[in-house]
Amino acid sequence: MKNTLLKSSLAFAAVTAGGIMAGLSGVPAASAATNYNFTAIPDTLGGSSSYAYGINDTGQIAGTAMTASGWPHAFLYSGGAMTALGTLGGSYSVATAINSSGTVVGQATTASNSYHAFSYSSGTMTDLGTLGGSDSAAYGVNDSGTVVGWAAPTSNAISYAFSYSNGTMTELGTHNSFGYGINNSGTVVGQASTASGYAHAFSYSNGTMADLGTLPGGGDSTAIAINDSGTVVGYADTSSGTYTHAFSYSSGTLTDLGTLGGSLSFAYGINDSGTVVGYSRTTSNDNHAFSYSGGTMTDLNSLAENLPAGFVLTNAYGINSLGDIVGYGSNASGNMEAFLLTPTPEPASLALLAVAGAGMLLLKRGKKSGVPLNGQ
Repeated sequence: MKNTLLKSSLAFAAVTAGGIMAGLSGVPAASAATNYNFTAIPDTLGGSSSYAYGINDTGQIAGTAMTASGWPHAFLYSGGAMTALGTLGGSYSVATAINSSGTVVGQATTASNSYHAFSYSSGTMTDLGTLGGSDSAAYGVNDSGTVVGWAAPTSNAISYAFSYSNGTMTELGTHNSFGYGINNSGTVVGQASTASGYAHAFSYSNGTMADLGTLPGGGDSTAIAINDSGTVVGYADTSSGTYTHAFSYSSGTLTDLGTLGGSLSFAYGINDSGTVVGYSRTTSNDNHAFSYSGGTMTDLNSLAENLPAGFVLTNAYGINSLGDIVGYGSNASGNMEAFLLTPTPEPASLALLAVAGAGMLLLKRGKKSGVPLNGQ
């Protein structure tokens, strides 16, 4: 994104200046940003709907938008421009994730009308194939380029989670399983069937698939994303068996993240700072995007400072290490539209930055003129 560099520079300046002023006068360093600047990512592929699913630390965004023919096509959004990634010879494609080098993964139809997992890099979409059957889909990619998803075996009757690296698709070891996320250590998370017939969240590392369980009294669970600290997020049934709640999993414990007052919530992304994003039902039974940090789930609609009238942030799917969030919402015309939220400094932080800047200027002047500092 064009403002990522500016934002990174401001963040660096705030931390540096805050630290200097703390050392000089006891003023604490700037606090973390809590509000967001809203940027719409409209459909420019000929249709009227767009959806953002992943963002990397350079601000590149992967998602899907409708074309004039009415089919969804994967896109890469960078520098304010949306680029269509094409298909594998068929009519549609969907982008689901992007890594730090800009490699996009997802699913696209072939000329034979099957759908296959793909990776896209340097202008080329590569068919990742299957495990012998007709279909596959990719949902995650780490910075080493390892892709995860699911693929059908020769029988096409069931699906297997897979990892794909160096041209080889590897089955992860159990039927009716799906790989959804992978971190930079290579740990894969997803969902797999249990012997009792339920579907449980799993993590897979060093050839071993571990059952992450479910919330107390619940039956099914699904893991969607994992950060580099190993914290997993997803969603799971509650004890009623009727409602699903977002969860985080760390150190052997599955934690219910609650809701925004309604009955349901789903977690789809987590960054290395532990901030979780997803969506939840509200007390009025509407879907609203949320962020979850420090034990609190917050409606992102309440944090977007310049949200246009009539626009509702309904789903948040991705978050990068800078805290930028992507997803989609309903615009004033009633169409789905992708969005980007970028953290903005709080007023107190801006004031501190100004004071710190003045302090550094004084410091420079003092050194130049030989004026003693701190009585020295």
